[in-house]
Amino acid sequence: MNSTNSEGTITFSLDPTNGVPIYRQVIRQIEYAILSERMKPGDRLPTIRSLAVALKINPNTIAKAYNELEIRGIVVTQVGSGTYISDKKPSPDDDGRKQKIQEVLSRFMQEMKGLGVDKHELLNLIGERSH
Repeated sequence: MNSTNSEGTITFSLDPTNGVPIYRQVIRQIEYAILSERMKPGDRLPTIRSLAVALKINPNTIAKAYNELEIRGIVVTQVGSGTYISDKKPSPDDDGRKQKIQEVLSRFMQEMKGLGVDKHELLNLIGERSH
């Protein structure tokens, strides 16, 4: 599922099979767009309805994501006007960044183990690759 807002500053790419709730994926992608400066304070987010239609998901899912971002001060909603990025930047550690890194690393380590690569060999391979 993909969508771009009218300003072209954020593209949503959702994966319903990865185990992360869709509203969390929306939150993470908005935070990443802010941290990577593709979205800046004052930029308007797509309306709940338009984003839900574009992503083919329930509007309540988008509302839940926007609400959580608003509670954390990342966005502000102006009734009748829209939802905008606030001056508060999300912390890179917000929303389980460390947990996501651990999940990816764990899968990688299991794959390497399945290939018969031990820890010492893996460290050597990584060392060679980083030069």
